[in-house]
Amino acid sequence: MGRDLNTKDTTDTKGKGDSLYGVFSFVTFVSFVVFNGFSVQSYNPNEVPMNNKQLADTFTLIANLLEIKGEIIYKTLAYRKASESLLGLPRDASEFWKEGKLEEIPGVGKAIAEKIDELLSTGKLEFLEKIKKEIPEELATWLAVPSLGPKKVGMIWKTLGITSLSQLESAAKGGKLRDLPGMGAKSETAILEGIASLARRSGRLPLGRAYPLAQQIVAQLKRVKGVVAAEPAGSLRRMRSTVGDLDILVASKDSEAVMEAFTNLPNVSRVLGKGEFKSSVEFSDGIRAQVWVHPPNEFGTALQYATGSKDHNVLLRQLALDKGLSLSDHSFKKVKGGKEIFCSTEEEVYKTLGLQWVPPELREGRDEVALAKANKLPKLIEVKDIKANLHMHSTYSDGKLSMMDMAKAAMKRGLKTIVFSDHSVSLGVANGLSIERHKQQAAEIKKIQKQLGDQIMILHSSEVEIKADGSLDYPDDFLASLDLVVASLHSSLRQPREKITARLLKAVNNPHVDIIGHPTGREFPDREAADLDMEVILQAAAKSGVAMEISASPYRLDLDDPHARRARELGVLLSINTDAHSEEDYDMLHYGVAIARRAGVTKEDVINCWSTEKLLKWLKKRG
Repeated sequence: MGRDLNTKDTTDTKGKGDSLYGVFSFVTFVSFVVFNGFSVQSYNPNEVPMNNKQLADTFTLIANLLEIKGEIIYKTLAYRKASESLLGLPRDASEFWKEGKLEEIPGVGKAIAEKIDELLSTGKLEFLEKIKKEIPEELATWLAVPSLGPKKVGMIWKTLGITSLSQLESAAKGGKLRDLPGMGAKSETAILEGIASLARRSGRLPLGRAYPLAQQIVAQLKRVKGVVAAEPAGSLRRMRSTVGDLDILVASKDSEAVMEAFTNLPNVSRVLGKGEFKSSVEFSDGIRAQVWVHPPNEFGTALQYATGSKDHNVLLRQLALDKGLSLSDHSFKKVKGGKEIFCSTEEEVYKTLGLQWVPPELREGRDEVALAKANKLPKLIEVKDIKANLHMHSTYSDGKLSMMDMAKAAMKRGLKTIVFSDHSVSLGVANGLSIERHKQQAAEIKKIQKQLGDQIMILHSSEVEIKADGSLDYPDDFLASLDLVVASLHSSLRQPREKITARLLKAVNNPHVDIIGHPTGREFPDREAADLDMEVILQAAAKSGVAMEISASPYRLDLDDPHARRARELGVLLSINTDAHSEEDYDMLHYGVAIARRAGVTKEDVINCWSTEKLLKWLKKRG
């Protein structure tokens, strides 16, 4: 094989918090799920069981309709909890179903388990069908309008008999809402503005859009006189793949100055609310942000509370109660005596509870509190641990820079090994390489390596297309000549689950494939993941020894953290790569590391953290 690695001689192409303080952003999130066409998908029970997303969407829709009906809140919250848990599962709910373990899923009790059983058995739910006969399904889309809550939606529908968003808009323009109970001309205007803003919004924000904006806001607020600290909170600080509105916390004794600076930030199109300690704005691109100001001595408890998640916070509050304390966003308070304990940092909060400080990425209410109590939290991977980028592109295919320029950019960032994985021949839209062009590239790599010497190791690879029938783009003898092989899905991603799973399995089990690139093929916000049986895929990867990629592109983040967590449990090696097509793309690395951290991944789990010598030995052993 060409790995003499002891020497240095209809497709896609590259290019491109949730709030814990208020109900608004949570309602907005679940409403956008329906509004943007992600309502319960059509399903044929004779084909395959409903997937986790279809099940989750069903329970989200039930919760929305029950709220509009006026059902008591604890019933709707139960369905929302089930929806969140299903979306976060590392494997299919149908597997729990087959094993008789549905009630082991967090948030799934007997009643919800019975409904999942019905959905997986028949593809329908009689309970939902009954609700839809009482409450028009389309009303759930109205909850995406910022100024409309469930009670108002129900009142407008019952009074005017309208059900569509377009009818609501017409009614507001025609002045038909202002005389309704609790309404007025201002309410009509707010509804019209809210409907207009929906056209600029796409629901949950990809992390790659939310994170840079939040960092800009934080940087600007830190310059305000009197500000001691400023941090993002919510799902953004936990680095979830997508986030709701941006929540920012500020420590300052002068809240007025902070609010003035925040509401006058560049590109603010509307001030949604301005108060003494909380303000909300909407930017011109439709993104919304909220700022809370807390006294510096309360900032630790406030930041911990606002970061969440809700389930993590419930665990902390129970621990506090066990110690005779109550915990709020302001302070600890002794249950007997009422004496307050203030915490200016999060570390003080966790120390007061007898816990290790828990990294934000882990705060999802899984096992992190128990591990922190036993002082056994894993030492999570950090960006500084990454020594290699094993999947990147140059002008040989669809990259923007030459291999020499990409190599120099990698050296500036301290990388020790890079791998050019330009696209294979069938990906014509990405200027995929023929075998002859690959040979030319290999010769040029040798020249560049000679020029750069021992400063960096440059390897020759290809991102090889896994074709619709599961075969790879090049014959085995050519694959064997490459230093490393990345195999990826780019086309025919909507194949039936059984077919696309079998297709990816062929690549996983191919002895010449070293890494499965962005395994599910998802892209935010336009393309959902392929309907793969990831449990089967990961089990096979554990046996074959192939590494599964976490693509650091914030528009992919694939594997996601539930599957990366499951991969780690099974002993599957991971590879965090930027899939860089330009120098700037190298700087996306922290997104991939964040997903790995959410999965509890350590540097020992990731081949990019290995020394060059260890990496070469692994590749040579793989053959």
